[in-house]
Amino acid sequence: MPKPILTPPFVSSGQSSSSYAPALPPPPPPFINSSGGSGSNYSHGEPHPSPLSLGFVKSTFSYEELVKATDGFSDANLLGVGGFGYVHRGILPNGMEVAVKQLKVGSKQGEREFQAEVEIISRVHHKHLVSLVGYCITGIRRLLVYEFVPNNTLEFHLHGVGRPTMGWSTRVRIAVGSAKGLAYLHEDCHPKIIHRDIKAANILLDFNFEAKVADFGLAKISSDIYTHVSTRVMGTFG
Repeated sequence: MPKPILTPPFVSSGQSSSSYAPALPPPPPPFINSSGGSGSNYSHGEPHPSPLSLGFVKSTFSYEELVKATDGFSDANLLGVGGFGYVHRGILPNGMEVAVKQLKVGSKQGEREFQAEVEIISRVHHKHLVSLVGYCITGIRRLLVYEFVPNNTLEFHLHGVGRPTMGWSTRVRIAVGSAKGLAYLHEDCHPKIIHRDIKAANILLDFNFEAKVADFGLAKISSDIYTHVSTRVMGTFG
């Protein structure tokens, strides 16, 4: 009887990552505490935990990479200023457009704590929610990288100077999409996430006026048995 042929197990090769090493431009301007605007934060002295895998080809970025992607966090790429920092439009080396949110400097949140919160946000995937692409921790800076939603906010289209009146069917489409995104956060996430900061400025729109809810963050994370309320971050974190 012939012996069976054993196929050797497949071994995948690791992916190599490249990082930019340009001369660092000045950091973004100091944070301005402002509750307005549409929004869309690495501590030393402790071991660095392993980077998270968010299900993307690239989930961790160096600060230099984000500097290059946003053209030095230029004013031309500034999308908005919210209660937790500046948001800039960026383009990754693969051509993907992203929104880079630099959280307010001065938070006492440690690196492990920040990564734990990012891990929770990274589990949220829904058609009507803005997706997290990756993050960056460098020194005291904390940055989150999101998908770029191109058609501004609901607030802009409702109240922007000179904007045309939005039709009823478009308003209904936006309302239904926003409700579906919130229902997913409140009912289907594990742990559940309660938004607590829903407003027109936190509803982003694509060119088909499909809604994507932003800045849901970690206002309140709950489970069926225990409830954990985080006051470190409210509303505009994610």
